Formats: sequence, C-alpha cells, structure tokens
Amino acid sequence: MPHCRLRSACAAVLLAALALACGRHEGPGTIEGKRVPDAVIAQRAEAEQTAARTLAERSVTPAPAEQILFGDLHVHTTYSADAFMMGLPVLQGEGVHPIADACDYARYCSALDFWSITDHAEAITPARWRETKDTVRQCNALAGDPANPDLVTFLGWEWTQIGKTPKDHYGHKNVILRDTDEDRVPRRPINAAAFAAGAMRQRVPLGQRLILPLLDWPNRQMYWNLMEFQRELRDTPMCPEGVDTKELPESCAESAATPQQLYQKLDQWGFPALVIPHGTTWGLYTPPGSSWDKQLTPEQHDPSRQRLIEVYSGHGNSEEYRDWSAVEYDAAGNAVCPAPRDGYEACCWRAGEIIRERCDDRSSPLCEQRVAEARANYLAAGVQGRFTVPGTQVADWGNCGSCPDCFLASYNYRPQSSVQYTLALTNFDVRGQPERSSGDPQARGRAPGEPMRFRFGFIASSDNHTARPGTGYKEVGRIPNTEARGAIDPAWRKRFVPQSDEAPAPESVPFDSNSRAIQAFQALDFERQASFFLTGGLVATHAAGRSREAIWDALQHRDVYGTSGERILLWFDLLNGPQGPLPMGSETRLGENPRFRVRAAGSFKQKPGCPEVSTQGLSPERLARLCRGECYNPSDERHVITRIEVVRIRPRVRPDEPLRPLIQDPWRSIPCPYDAAGCSVEFEDPEFSAGRREAIYYVRAIQEPSPVVNGAGLRCTYDAEGRCIEVHPCYGDYRTPASDDCLAPAEERAWSSPIFVSAAN
Repeated sequence: MPHCRLRSACAAVLLAALALACGRHEGPGTIEGKRVPDAVIAQRAEAEQTAARTLAERSVTPAPAEQILFGDLHVHTTYSADAFMMGLPVLQGEGVHPIADACDYARYCSALDFWSITDHAEAITPARWRETKDTVRQCNALAGDPANPDLVTFLGWEWTQIGKTPKDHYGHKNVILRDTDEDRVPRRPINAAAFAAGAMRQRVPLGQRLILPLLDWPNRQMYWNLMEFQRELRDTPMCPEGVDTKELPESCAESAATPQQLYQKLDQWGFPALVIPHGTTWGLYTPPGSSWDKQLTPEQHDPSRQRLIEVYSGHGNSEEYRDWSAVEYDAAGNAVCPAPRDGYEACCWRAGEIIRERCDDRSSPLCEQRVAEARANYLAAGVQGRFTVPGTQVADWGNCGSCPDCFLASYNYRPQSSVQYTLALTNFDVRGQPERSSGDPQARGRAPGEPMRFRFGFIASSDNHTARPGTGYKEVGRIPNTEARGAIDPAWRKRFVPQSDEAPAPESVPFDSNSRAIQAFQALDFERQASFFLTGGLVATHAAGRSREAIWDALQHRDVYGTSGERILLWFDLLNGPQGPLPMGSETRLGENPRFRVRAAGSFKQKPGCPEVSTQGLSPERLARLCRGECYNPSDERHVITRIEVVRIRPRVRPDEPLRPLIQDPWRSIPCPYDAAGCSVEFEDPEFSAGRREAIYYVRAIQEPSPVVNGAGLRCTYDAEGRCIEVHPCYGDYRTPASDDCLAPAEERAWSSPIFVSAAN
C-alpha cells in the first residue's frame, strides 16, 4: 500500500510538471481578411440613403446629411478568462478565439462598420495588452484610407466591478479609447480589483489541474494552455496604490476599486475616452436591492466620459423600470422578502415555496418556520441564494426573478438599476456638475445651480465572448453566437456543478462558500441564465463620414441609438429647437411645447448563407469556423415597422416624489402603416409648457415579430390567472441539443438616444 501511494504521488508530480512544461501562451492570432471592396461599401451606403430619401420625401423634409453606421462596442476574446473557459470543448466550446478572429468576423461575417475590443482588464497581462494594441492596429491598417476605411477598430477594455452588497456594487463599464497610437493610449488597462480580479487570478485546485486533461485527453493542450494563461496572470504583480498612473511601471496590473478611482486615473492619462456602463439590471452577479442612486454624485459619475449607457446586449434588456424588487427593507433597515405581485415572484419567496412543498404537513407551524428560514437564508446569500435550498434543479425555481412583461429582459432583473430608473433620478445636494476633463463643451455638465442628473445616450452591443462582434445579424447558432454553455454529458455536469446530485432536503441551510468549496464563478446560476442569453445588439451612429473621428464625434454627441441586433434605420429629432431642429442626444431649453419627428425603416430580411464578398474574403476553412456558414446577407426586402413608442420621463423635482408616475412607458404609441418603405410620424407634448419641468423623451421603433434565439426565456406554461406554473428551460448543456436555437417570436426594435428638454426661464 505505501508503494502504491508513492507511485500515485510520483505520477501526480509528473503530470503537474508535464502541464507546466506543455502549456503554451495563446497569442492574438493572425488576421486573414483584407479590406472589403469599395463597391460593396458604396452599395451598403446607397441602400441606407435610398431609405432615408424615401422617408424624407414623405415628410417633405431634406434627407439627413449624416450616414448611419453600425457597430459593436462590447466584444471579448479568449484574452478574457471567462471566454477562455467557455471555449473548453467539455463546455460545448469551440476552442480559442483570439483578437484576429474578431477582426475577420466583423469584416466578413457580420459586415460591421466599427467595433471595439473590450476584454476584461482583470485578465490582461502586460504581454496581452501589447498584443491587443498591435492587433487592433493591424486590423485598422488593413482598412485602407483612414478617411474612408471599410472598418474602424477601437481599443478598449472592460472594468469588471462586482460588489458583494448593494452598497459596494458599481457594476461593469467598458472603457473605449478614441486613439490607438502608442503615445495616445494608457500603458495598462485599469481593472476593478477585489472580487473579479481575485476570481480570475485564483489557482485551479491541483486535483482539477491533473485530472481535467486526462479526462479529455484529445483536448489536453487547451487545458495546459489555460493553466499557462492563469500562471501568466498570477505572475503579474499588482501596481502599488496611491501612485500617479504615469509613474507606474508597465509590468504591473493597475486597479481602481470604484468609478471615482477609475475616472481619476483616466484624468491622469488625459486621453479621450468613453466609459459605458452595461448589464445594469443583469442579476447574475448584481446583488438584490442594488440601485444607481449611489452613482449620481460628482465623485462616482463623470459626465464628460460617461456619456452613453448600454440599454441592450446578448445578456438582455436593461431599459425598463418596474416598482417591484428582489428585496425590501423594513423601518429598521432589515431585509424582507417581498410577496409576489404583478406577475413577479422574488427568488427568496420561491425558496420558501420549494421548502413548503417538501413539508409533510404544509399547514403546520414547523413548516411555516422552515419557509421563513428559507427566505431569510436566501436573502443572506445574495446572488448565491440557490445554494441555500439543497437538491433543487432549474425547473424548481420557475420564473422567479424574471420581469414577466419586459422585452427580452436580463436574468434576475434588478429594476432599480434600469436605464429608465437612472434617468428619473435627481441629486438635490449637488448643484451643477464638475468639469472633469477637456473635450466637447456640451459634455461638461449642467449650468451652476441646477441639480445633478444623468444624461445618457443609448447604445446596444453584443457582449459576445467568442470574438464575434455583431452576432445579432441572424437568429442562428445559439451555442456559438450566445454565451449559453454547459457540460457535454452528465458526468461533466457533475464536475462543474457538484450540487446537481444533492438530495432534496426538508429545510434550507445558510450559504457557506468555504464548506461547500465552491469557486466564485461556479456559485453563480449559469444553468438558469442559459435561457436568457441572446445573440446581442448593435450601436448605430449618425456620422458625418466613415472615419474614426466621425464615429467618435457621433458617440461623444450622443447622436446614436441601439438596436436588438437588427439594422433598423432610425432618426429622432426635436423640430422646434431654439436654432432649428436638434437630433437625438441633444439638450435644450424651450419656452413652448416641444414638437418631434420620428422616421424609421425596418432591417433587411436575410438570405441564407454568405454573400460573394465573404466567400472571396476569407478561406473556406476560416469562413466555416468563424461564420458557421451564415453571414450578414441582406435581401432587397425590409421588415415592416409596426409602431413607434414614445417614452417620457420627468426627473424628480423633490426628493420625496414617487418615481413610478414619472416614468411613462409608453407615453404614446403611434401605429405605422404596413409599409416596408418605413414609417414617419410627428407628435407634440401639449403638457410641457404648463408643467414647467424637465422632460426626457426617447422613442422605440418596433419591428414586426420574427423568430429570436431564446425569445421566450424559460418558456413558461401559464395558468388562467397568468402565473407561470411550469418552465421548459433552454439549457446550455447536453439537455438541449446544440442544434436547437430555442426560437420564439419577438418584436425586434431600436431605441433612440433621448432628447433632454428643460423649461426656459
């Protein structure tokens, strides 16, 4: 027996040494595709201009001078640790997708006009940052004339902040840089430290490091390379705190624990940058009860950089406010589990009902005590609440946490962090906003004496983790084109989700991460989340040209909008501005009622397969791996816009003003004729002058229903009273075939940036 143990120990040491010796650095890849031919670019522009001219003629107005360009400002590659892990074959991954893949994909699969790399800064080593910059420059160099490129590639990163409580949670923000020259970009990306950085740097347990390559021997190299990826990250020291960012060595990893610290470091660099919050309502990691109130301060908000917000992505819709919450608080400040209402059931409540169903006598005092304990334990565990009820499966939780009447809402919805909620907020303790940095004077804040408010323009993007910018052009490929992933068979599921075979227990237990030995990201509810992953959205700019500078100016001026992935054309203008019409994103003062015009045209219906420009631009092998046989391939027929919805938000004018009546959604719903050429409508707010208060207006252009990946979420079966009594999840693992795209009809849409109208003095 001692000899057996000795041989086993020697074998383990030998395997560990083999893993260290065989692991290779995964580089940025090689870009294959060259510039798209000029004729193709001109054809795309002409199609848009034709639609714009048609709508302009109907409203007897000039056609817009700017052109609409489509992009994706939220893209991850396997330089993000979670993306690397998603690529594992045992999780139905395809292997690594480096930055070069994203360049070729944007050019020839999704046919975008611009995109930005936004890998998690917490996983970017100095070597990876150098390789990222070099590959972005290569992608731009292939684009041709900088004044008229086929594709503009921006450099950026994601600041991935995760707080354990609502008080210390600020969420995720993408930092997008205008320039790419070495002397015009930071020497290091800035990460969020704490939870996310620690999770990405944690060492995989020795047992897993040894056994995973053995159990999946044909793919052993990827496991060894993942270990090398993590070793490189752990070997990068954290930068010392309290030192000017320009004085720090290039070899360390720099962190900023709060938005305030992030803005301070960006100020020290002084380079043009946008900071774009995203996934604000996504409850996978956002603690219950989180809200954006704490960020509306001069310290935590920089109005010159934080100009835009991501309203929609492949992680769902973050637009809509509801006045229910996952947790409530009593007069003493204690957390209370709210009872179901308006079709919403908090997951803490559902935890109690699961325990109730396990009681021998459901009406007994003991059962009621266990139900109450289950709700309290769930609340105390925050986003890891599911682990307080042993022996549950995905279906046991029904549609708890879901927004039942929202459009393709994000998982475990947090309405107090929604875009509508943030726009309705007012900070009465701050009068006027500070000028943090140079740039557009309009970006520097409100006039002295005015209360502080958010002024966000709207974008959408993909948040894709397989180097695929702009995946929403076709509703295909649920596994490669969304973040849905899972084990390839029951044995691997047991390894990745060790709680999956627990027996149902009659009572809940307090969550203890140490005793359960659960790694941070394993404790999050990815199995339920799989039914909420979408193909992703797009950002559209009204730009004066195709150049980097023209696109940046449109982003900076908020003359942008977001779509749920379809290339819907949208214009939204204030007609009676003080000096004439004003586009979406504008701020103004009026002494009369505002009048608006909306023009919209639906996206082109898609033909199957890939167009000739794609088949000639990439080799058959690369086209097959990246595009999976389906590219942006428009026909000549457009989808129909069925209606225009107008949302009006009137920000608070006193601290105790109820919020719900201030968010009017929709304030107006204007039907459109059934016409593929598009829709043009005008409207006025007859209440503005009498109200004498600021009003925020934005519109949604709603397209006719079409099949959408995961369009029905958990696919509920409802009873006669509209309650979800059974779910049919779309799993990311072997339980749902990878060939099943879980399609369901939904109304694709575009969200304009708001127009902010204050009453003239």
